[in-house]
Amino acid sequence: MCEYCGCQSLASIDELTREHDEVVRLISHLLPAHQEGGVAGMAEVAREIVAVLGPHTRVEEHGLFPALAGDFPDQIAVLEAEHRRIESVLDEAADGATPSDPAWPQRLMEAMALLRDHILKEQDGVFPAALANLSTEEWEAVEAVRTEAGGALSRPAA
Repeated sequence: MCEYCGCQSLASIDELTREHDEVVRLISHLLPAHQEGGVAGMAEVAREIVAVLGPHTRVEEHGLFPALAGDFPDQIAVLEAEHRRIESVLDEAADGATPSDPAWPQRLMEAMALLRDHILKEQDGVFPAALANLSTEEWEAVEAVRTEAGGALSRPAA
């Protein structure tokens, strides 16, 4: 976890970081299930990851990314494309379904490797850039999106 720039002192970034930590924790549950051939277990973990990523992605794509897109258009476009790739694999386990495609477990593992790299890009690049570049009004807009989107994790007491 990044702690060198101070961006976690902002509630918005702290919450996004805690969600990243939870997703990484959940990803760690996939390997044992994958090794045991437990597709149903993998699908359940995928749904847990989606529960965290849903509001998380909304905050990024409707709050944080638009504020940074003017200065970093190519980087933001890559991150959004990665969101779509990851979501497409996770969505196959939506609504309690256990994917029947025999290639899905491997595709899920590949998508989760991408997600781990994606998280590092955000924590080491996006979050410090946001700290350095966003105005008070832009942070307020990010926080408004968070209020609207909610979150899978409860916020720590202030």
